[in-house]
Amino acid sequence: MTSTKLESGVFFTQTLAFRYRLFELSLQNLVVAHESTPKKETTKADCQLSTLLLQRLSSDQTRPSRIIKPIMVALEETISMPLVVTEHGTIRIKGSRVSLDSIVHHFKLGATAEQIVQSFPSLSLGDVYSSIAYYLTHRQEIEEYLQEQETAADVLQEQLESNPDYQAEIAELRSRMLGRWTAAQENGDATPIG
Repeated sequence: MTSTKLESGVFFTQTLAFRYRLFELSLQNLVVAHESTPKKETTKADCQLSTLLLQRLSSDQTRPSRIIKPIMVALEETISMPLVVTEHGTIRIKGSRVSLDSIVHHFKLGATAEQIVQSFPSLSLGDVYSSIAYYLTHRQEIEEYLQEQETAADVLQEQLESNPDYQAEIAELRSRMLGRWTAAQENGDATPIG
């Protein structure tokens, strides 16, 4: 895979060098055409343009290194994804408890990266953009992962609800809440619901 990145970077560099050389030849043709046209009154702007073109053409530079070097550095670097997989198989944003599921859910609802950061202040804007970019470039895999997560959550909920101990705890909790609400209502402290 490294050789593929290198080959694409070399191809990109060669393409830029080729385009630059074509541009250089076009400028030379422009200068030749300009010099062969009958002379009219030469303006200061014409002199400046000719001087600029000649300086550009006579430079030793064979490629636009000011452009290529930063691009090549960017091509050689890899973008680290701010995602980690927990021991339970959940994908989370590195350094937080926010899941990729939450980011994708908000994104699908139409939230911008900035709005998602407002919803999850522990995240950086770059992490949210990287997560969205990862989702968009691996949409099929992430959709499969989200479906698996949803299925696992449904199975867990079904297991909990069918557990007699859980049912007893829920019944006890409801009974206590109803008792507190009834006592508060008798004392006049209850606030109406809704």
